[in-house]
Order: sequence, then structure tokens, then C-alpha cells
Amino acid sequence: MRHVALILIGGFLAALPARAHAATAPAPFKDNYADVNGQRLHYVSVGEGPLVLFLHGYPSFWYQWKDQMLEMGKDHRAVGLDMRGYNLSSRPQGLEPYKMPHLIEDVRQFAEQLAGKGNKFILVGHDWGANVAWVFAIMHPDMLEKLIIVNGAHPFLSERELRENPAQRLASNYFFVFNGYLAPGEQPVDERTTTETATRRAHTGFVDAEVKAGRYTEADRQMWIDAWSQPGSTTAGLNYYRANNRNPPFNDRHPASTIPRSWSAAAMTAGAKSTIITLPTLVIWGLKDGAILSGHLSGLDKYVTNLSVKLYPDDDHWVMLQKGPSVAQDIRQYITGKAFPKESVYRPPAR
Repeated sequence: MRHVALILIGGFLAALPARAHAATAPAPFKDNYADVNGQRLHYVSVGEGPLVLFLHGYPSFWYQWKDQMLEMGKDHRAVGLDMRGYNLSSRPQGLEPYKMPHLIEDVRQFAEQLAGKGNKFILVGHDWGANVAWVFAIMHPDMLEKLIIVNGAHPFLSERELRENPAQRLASNYFFVFNGYLAPGEQPVDERTTTETATRRAHTGFVDAEVKAGRYTEADRQMWIDAWSQPGSTTAGLNYYRANNRNPPFNDRHPASTIPRSWSAAAMTAGAKSTIITLPTLVIWGLKDGAILSGHLSGLDKYVTNLSVKLYPDDDHWVMLQKGPSVAQDIRQYITGKAFPKESVYRPPAR
């Protein structure tokens, strides 16, 4: 029987480049490295106990989870992984190493190394980390105790929305730019990665918004500058999109005849015994997300049979930053087994 709940509230080892400004972890976090799947992956941990593994999105790194890690580190081993290509993790060259099977295998081997073979863990993912977490739960459900997703597109619902929802196709136009499918007048991404470019990035967008809101200090901003200064990290992050054909089949500016490849859920989950996730799953969603629209929540219970949903109506894609302590408590409440009220899963107004 389905349980659905909702609360509404206000393969190569690349040499690591020289790092003049390493975004290492502040106390009480601990920096570590793990050699898995031909990569040297950097991770940060806090606390001891059962493993809770946090996967960041684009263009991020482990630090986006600091509030949630500190909370769960009180009685768990909370680990934030720098996924391959990001921050202090190794950056293999080319597109092949960034295809989904390699990303999934990174997580599988990493979790086995930290938690021990045969021991289940809790997986938390956002954005690209959520793309990986959704597929990991489909491919390796026996390894997980619970799954927690924060503003991250389920692979099958994402394919539907990219194909059928004009608003989502428009919102995802940047996918085409990232992948080099440029319409007239569109400019390619500036992939230069220097302290200067990183500093400019950190003085605009979501990082600057956190500083202006008083939730981040200048020291927090510097963490992002250091991470975004790592040589080649911009291209590596974009390679996630390029290697996995992360784009719609078309939109108003990009005719289907100009788009050779697009996102395929079947390709992402090839070899899975089942594409239905039955393990307990919590989805946390900022409804003002302008990149991954809330249509991704409609019909989610078709693919996730034990689902809870927590909505933040006034927050966006970076809800774990904007509502850090609250999201941390959501995660704690769900991990410790306190049930969410049983209501119907969110369904946006019909288009």
C-alpha cells in the first residue's frame, strides 16, 4: 500500500592539479580522501555513527550541505562528497568518465568503503547529486535505508517534463547552451576557471544572495571562491550535462532537427531490475525553483511507492541554504523515523 505524505510550510585517475587556494573544511569538519573507481574523491565528514551521505549538485561542492551535516553529525557520520570533477576531487578528461554508470559506481564503491560492505546507508542528493541519487536508488535499492531528495528531477518525470511541458523546456534552455547546441544569438559558456572568474561568480547569484541575507559570512563566500578556482572544474561540471545528454528534445528556439540527442530515462536506468522505488523516500522542494519546475512532483508517487513530500513555498532551488536549519530538521525527523502527516502528494494546477 502506498504511503504518501506532504507538509506545506512558510574511470581514469586524473592527477590532482596544484591548489593554491584549497577549499578545505573548517572545524569541526574533517577532510579526507578515498580512492574508488579509478578516482581520488575528496570528502568531508562530521560525527560518528550510521552513514548519511550527501551529494551536491551543479555548480556546487560539499559545502552546500554544511548546516544539514552539522545536524546529522550529532549522532551519525555525516559525509559530504565532492563528486568527481569538483573542488578537491580528481578531474578525469573527456566526456566518457562523466556518464551516469561511472557516477553511480563512484557512490557504490565510496559507500562500501565508508559504511562497510553489506551495511545500508542514507543517501541525500540535490540537483545533479539528486539525478545520481535517484538512479542509484533504482540500481542499488538493497544498499539504501532511506532516500532524501532536495529539488532534484526524477529521471522519468524529467524526461516527461522536458518533452511535454513548454514551461520546463523554456526553463531548461540553459541545458542547450551547456551542451553547445546554440541558437542564433546565444553565446557559449565561459569555461575559464581562475580566482578572478570564481570571485565574480561568488559576488552574484545564490552565493551572493546568501551573504546579503546574512546567512553567509565573507568566510563562507571564500569557500565557494576557493572551490570555483580549482583548474578545470567548470568544464568538469558541464561534462555531467554533455556526457548524459541532459537537455530537452527541442524548444521554441531549438528545433528538434538541430538537437541530435536528449535526456533518456531508459538510458540512465539501463539494466535495472525495476524502475519503481519502494524504499522510504523524502522529497524536499522549494516551489520557487526556476530551473526544475514543480511539475516534476506531479505523478511522482507512480514511481516512488513510499513517498513523503515537504514543500517550501517561498524558497527556490537552494532551499538547503535559504532554510538551512529547517531542512536539517526535516532530514533528522525523517531519518529518525518520525512519520510525516499523511496527505496527498502535491500536484500542480493542470496546464
